[in-house]
Amino acid sequence: MKKTVIQYLLSQLYDLGISDIFGIAGDYSFPINDAVCEHNELRWVGCCNELNAAYAADGYARVKGIAALSTTFGVGELSAINAIAGSYAEYLPIFHLVGMPSSRMLQSQKLIHHSLGHSDHTLFYKMYQPLSCAQAILTPENCVEEVKRLITCALSERRPVYIGIPADYAQMAIHTDMPYPPAISIPNSHQENLAVVITAILNKLTNSKKISVLPGILIARLGLENAVLSLINKSNLPYASMIMDKGVLSETTPNYMGAYYGKLMNQHVYEYVESSDCIMSIGVMMTDMNTGCFTADIPVENHISIMPDHVNIGPNHYPHVYMKDVLNALQKQIPVFHQIPPSVQPLGETPVTDNELISAEYLYSRLEKMFQENDIIITDTGTSLMGLLSAQLPKNAQFYNQALWGSIGWSTAAAFGAALAAPHRRVVLITGEGAHQLTAQEICQFARFGLKPIIFIINNDGYLFERLICKNPDAYFNDIAQWNYAQLPAALGCHDWYCQKVTCCDELDLAITQAESHDSASYIEIITGKYVAPELAHKLRSSLDSLYSDE
Repeated sequence: MKKTVIQYLLSQLYDLGISDIFGIAGDYSFPINDAVCEHNELRWVGCCNELNAAYAADGYARVKGIAALSTTFGVGELSAINAIAGSYAEYLPIFHLVGMPSSRMLQSQKLIHHSLGHSDHTLFYKMYQPLSCAQAILTPENCVEEVKRLITCALSERRPVYIGIPADYAQMAIHTDMPYPPAISIPNSHQENLAVVITAILNKLTNSKKISVLPGILIARLGLENAVLSLINKSNLPYASMIMDKGVLSETTPNYMGAYYGKLMNQHVYEYVESSDCIMSIGVMMTDMNTGCFTADIPVENHISIMPDHVNIGPNHYPHVYMKDVLNALQKQIPVFHQIPPSVQPLGETPVTDNELISAEYLYSRLEKMFQENDIIITDTGTSLMGLLSAQLPKNAQFYNQALWGSIGWSTAAAFGAALAAPHRRVVLITGEGAHQLTAQEICQFARFGLKPIIFIINNDGYLFERLICKNPDAYFNDIAQWNYAQLPAALGCHDWYCQKVTCCDELDLAITQAESHDSASYIEIITGKYVAPELAHKLRSSLDSLYSDE
């Protein structure tokens, strides 16, 4: 018996390693919802809203490499569009299944619910075109080939794909005798270009007096962390991490120098990197937030940039040369270099007196101290991310942030997705209370699925980072409602959690100790002064001015 369109699609997603489908049920998407629940190996993960579901899928994809989301036509898909845009910006392949009205209704001129009240029922499909690397509306006739195309695009470009599924077509048998599509083809490098690139890279490296390596987030998106670390270990080259790229490679090797954030922090790393006559970045996105608001100064003539599908060496551009092939070739030929880079400088211990109020220095050094091997650490965009940039991570710890898209609230739901993807690893979430208010209801999912994160809510009475960078720090648009955060988990069904509100260093230290020994999840509200922020957050003010003015 032939599979239906939705059965076939779900079987292909399961074969890729997806075992959970995030989303919100809806009438147009009932055939999708039913098929997921009827599948023996897939689990439906209903979230509090579509935005949170898409954030959760984003977090899941950061851990497992891919994820799937299901929403309904119009209201559902547009609720998720902000999160999907973030996944697109940060190279995360999300398979977005959209339950659509029947094919007859899509072709009609009738006004239907969840529409804008006019007859163009493909409008939302068109809205998603700039935010996905491929789109399709599945039919029984095109299902097999289109699914193959969508999977190929998602895996090769590492970006979301949009899959519209009309309600009637979803339940129809596919029109093909081929049980599976032909093998998905991932392109190989142009061999002549590859040979030229390898020769040029080796010449540049061997003729340089000082070399720095900057490993980037796109290494992780392609699953090439071990290949890059092996190359660094063989060559003995030193490396530093930028803000989006923290934790991509181990921070415990002797070659790791620390965080590089242009002129704004870690002077020892800044001086070493920018005095290098060869800087080799691998999968680095040179964004404003990744370069210390463009204070990083990497001359073109000193720069080798190895990207997923091309390489730049100085001013020369080499297309159709793929990172995996470049790394494989370099691994075979790269020599050993003898350099003496600076040692990483962790945050370390911050001494305090009894009942001392919580400072930024103590807070982030205490968090650094609690991190363990294999932790998944997630921070929202804001002062928590800036405070932890110089924290040294233990072996095999992952550090996730959304520094490019920067949608506040992302971290809470993304942490749930990450925890679901790796239920046997400890997830540590650090977020400000302002960001947390956008998506806080999603903490109920941790309890619902038996997950045990440690969650820190830094309560500084408003939007701290915005206070630091706006014209009037006390403007009331930076004020927010004050919640009883430590009471929130119980109200949301998290009944066996350890919940605590702390106001001084001693209380924070005790709460962390209790959380680490508690047999369930923990939720700790940390009260700080309104302007207690890491040094980097204060420095960013003058650097960010260039983004908002014409000077």
